Amino acid sequence: MQADADRNNPQDPSDLPVDETLSPEDTVTENTSAEGELDPWEQLEAEAAKWKDVSLRTAAEMDNLRKRTAREREEAVRYANQRLLEDLLPVIDNFEMGMQAASQDQSSMIYIGMDMVRRQLNDFLTNQGAQEIPTTGKFDPNLHDAVAQEDCAAGDEGRILRVTRRGFKLRDRLLRPASVVVSKLPSSPEA
Repeated sequence: MQADADRNNPQDPSDLPVDETLSPEDTVTENTSAEGELDPWEQLEAEAAKWKDVSLRTAAEMDNLRKRTAREREEAVRYANQRLLEDLLPVIDNFEMGMQAASQDQSSMIYIGMDMVRRQLNDFLTNQGAQEIPTTGKFDPNLHDAVAQEDCAAGDEGRILRVTRRGFKLRDRLLRPASVVVSKLPSSPEA
């Protein structure tokens, strides 16, 4: 009975049955490309190349995000007071109408005091980066708002005749267009 147990459970590797259908070369090729798969080294290189590409793309995206964030922060600081200035402009308009009424007696203390406040307001606008839009010369639809047209004997059509409300820019952004009256050629009596 011991002999039967030894035959079923051999201790010596030489006692194991040998499959003579496989050669050592067959076992190597079976491990590397049994079904057309890459060997493990090539798989690792492909995976490393993939992760390198992912890391380069992520680094580029992070760099672009940093640049965009810095640009947006700079613009936010640069134009932070835009809303304040937009709300202040109608107040300045009303103040200037009061100045026009007080200008009839320029020696009065009211006019002198209002003129000092007007200068301070203009200095404030300048210090905040606001600039008045020029209203001399030709009408520019990007900067001016034509509220009326008047016949002009000089024959220059599209020339600014007068300003009804001042316009302002904040650095390179338009805060409010200037409201102007524009010249037009006189209409012929035949029309």
